[in-house]
Amino acid sequence: MVLARAFQQHSAWPESGEQAVVFILDARNRVELDLLRQWISQHAGENPHGVQVVLALQDDRKGIDTGDLADHLAMDDATVVAPLRVAWTLSRAEIDAGPRIRDLILGDPRHPSARRARKMLAREPERMHLVAGAPDTLANLRQRYQRKYQRDGAADREAFAVFVARQAAIVLEIAERHLQGSRYKVPRYVAESLCANRGYNEAVEAIAREQGKSKPELMKEAAGYMKEMISTPSTFWLDVYARFNNFCLGLGYEDRIVYDQEAVEQMRNTVRDHPSLLLWTHKTYLDGMVVPKVLYDNDFPMPHMFGGANINFAGIGFLVHRAGGIFIKRSFKDNELYKLTLRHYIGYLMEKRFPMNWSFEGTRSRLGKLMPPRYGLLKYVLEACHASDARDIHIIPVTISYDLIRDVEEYATEQTGRGKGAESLRWFIGYVRSLARPMGKVYMDIGKPVVLERAPEPEDSLALSKIAFEVAVEANRVTPITFPALVAMSLLGAAPRALAEGEVAEDLDRLLQWAEDRGLRISPDFDRTYAEQMDGLLGIMIDEGIVTRYDEGPETVYGVAPEQQPVASYYRNTIIHFFVNKAIIELALVKASEDALNAPLERFWAEVDNLRDLFKFEFFYSPTAEFHSQIREELERYAPDWEQTIQSGRQGFTGLLTRLRPLVAHMSLLTYAEAYSVVADLAARLDPWESLEESDCVSRALKLGRQAWMQRRISSEASIGKLLFKNGFQLLQSRRLAEGGRDELAEQRRALSRELREILRRLDVLRAIALANRATVDYEADAMPGLLETTGPQFTTQARESGG
Repeated sequence: MVLARAFQQHSAWPESGEQAVVFILDARNRVELDLLRQWISQHAGENPHGVQVVLALQDDRKGIDTGDLADHLAMDDATVVAPLRVAWTLSRAEIDAGPRIRDLILGDPRHPSARRARKMLAREPERMHLVAGAPDTLANLRQRYQRKYQRDGAADREAFAVFVARQAAIVLEIAERHLQGSRYKVPRYVAESLCANRGYNEAVEAIAREQGKSKPELMKEAAGYMKEMISTPSTFWLDVYARFNNFCLGLGYEDRIVYDQEAVEQMRNTVRDHPSLLLWTHKTYLDGMVVPKVLYDNDFPMPHMFGGANINFAGIGFLVHRAGGIFIKRSFKDNELYKLTLRHYIGYLMEKRFPMNWSFEGTRSRLGKLMPPRYGLLKYVLEACHASDARDIHIIPVTISYDLIRDVEEYATEQTGRGKGAESLRWFIGYVRSLARPMGKVYMDIGKPVVLERAPEPEDSLALSKIAFEVAVEANRVTPITFPALVAMSLLGAAPRALAEGEVAEDLDRLLQWAEDRGLRISPDFDRTYAEQMDGLLGIMIDEGIVTRYDEGPETVYGVAPEQQPVASYYRNTIIHFFVNKAIIELALVKASEDALNAPLERFWAEVDNLRDLFKFEFFYSPTAEFHSQIREELERYAPDWEQTIQSGRQGFTGLLTRLRPLVAHMSLLTYAEAYSVVADLAARLDPWESLEESDCVSRALKLGRQAWMQRRISSEASIGKLLFKNGFQLLQSRRLAEGGRDELAEQRRALSRELREILRRLDVLRAIALANRATVDYEADAMPGLLETTGPQFTTQARESGG
């Protein structure tokens, strides 16, 4: 009864009048072929004009035998080609269970063998669906073939037949997706399409002439590259990958990823209508599972994800390659054929509206804050867009955040100079096992697209860097402030002191209020009742050893153990970009206040610009004019007449500093200033004729930094790190202090060392003011001058010796 109804629901015959019809029957086995023929016969009536050609179109790893089809494509232009297929849907039990081990043995239930298909017809016939792809006339197909390849289909029968077969496979996939879901939209016959592409062939011929090789030789080499890089996704492996992602993320994180449903729907519309790139931030290996999971759960077309060849090891490489992963070589700078093949593959995906996604940082952030973007992949993608003249390219920043991250312990160890272990299957199994501990929630936030009317010229490196900068700024903007990040910021600001429970709550209140007043992105799951349940919210951080708790005294107190400060700094750094401008204001005010009688406003702005330049290798700033506007806007929130207040001398600076609660400079910039001071001290010890290379600078700074920490000349081991010292070296280079050979270099290097020690002194002052603010509810402005009087070297020495 069910089968009869299926045959009667709609006709296999296109509405072609009396024209001849060539049916392309995409059948895997005899059962499916019989069903399709029965369907055709059911509606044939008196129509004698039907021709049937049986093809296997669903496995694009195999070639298509189009011999029979080619014989029928010489018919009249009005002849209609009508592709047909049998589709099988999953049962409710199979959907709920997901892919099982038995499916690896018996095969995908949606692609049953003949024996399995008969059982399904007998027991669950409603799972069988007859699918008709959109028909087309031979006239239209010939015109499309002519436009695409600049060749006549009649003159090349076999190539035209392959083209028609591929078109049939595509329209059948489109029709079947209405049953299976949009998440199963996958590209088909990619390698064959690239090899037949006229532009690709002409480019290969040009390389052959340049290198003195034959085109067949290069095409054989290119076929190897295609096999290596081209993803071969299928419905079954997409389901397996989704279940695998759920398993790994579920080991330590809550089931529900926190994201904005409306933003996902907006992204769906963008991807559907425009060539799109999804560029996400990179904190952990799990990032590559978060975006696919959210998109899969929302029936989003499968994104193609770029990954390094280091992840293409046994097991994981096999799975990811069949779920949209594209593995590319780490370096292929001089391999013109590889670059050409990759560029055309990317162009094909963009043309067919398959979204691509990858980490635009290129590597996991070892410090928590956004890393400088890597331009390589973006350059190749935009070159492909330029070559194909793609328009309205949408680059969508995606921020992935976590309450806690298992990898942070490894990062802290790496930054001390220890190398990173190589990825392998054995390593990955150990990594997955290590995830089985509570780590809170995962957050995915979607920024506004950076829209390019068209791709820049391939050699326009300035345009490329501007695009990457815009993506990074938007990614920072939509990064959510989470509870662990805010707690880490508060406790590090007080370290090595511990804070009473009430002090922690007060700090969080002020920081959170400050963020809300500025409309910053705060996690929608941020629990505002933390004051009543501080123990529970801090429980995971305490269990992980990041935060210490002492509750045997009159009050419960919380702190960060010295050895855990590098780990806590990581979480603080995930939101530090929100506070940098205010930190610069605070430092500049203290600097200008110490010479308030000599053009104080000009000195303030000069120091603002100096600090912006000093930390330019750490943070993304707006262009200068916009940055100055942001500084003014921040000050106007506290004092609309701030410029006149500054002009009034020290009392004016004191009043401004009193109003600038919460003070954040010591919470935000101390780590970076201390790391840079180590590098500057190292440079100041050199002979002026001695040059410094990056690797040597980092190696020596790690040792000097360890000594400075033991002598308590720096406050935390978090200030000892390879990446921090690399950026410190970049500062030396930007000020022409790395390369020796000038007598005046000795004094210039010492001047930078003094400048950074001076910044550390001012950070000590601000920290002391913050502590005084915490000590009394109504801190009076007349107490401030006393603190500002203690800004000399004696104060700095005393503060650091006392652990301040």
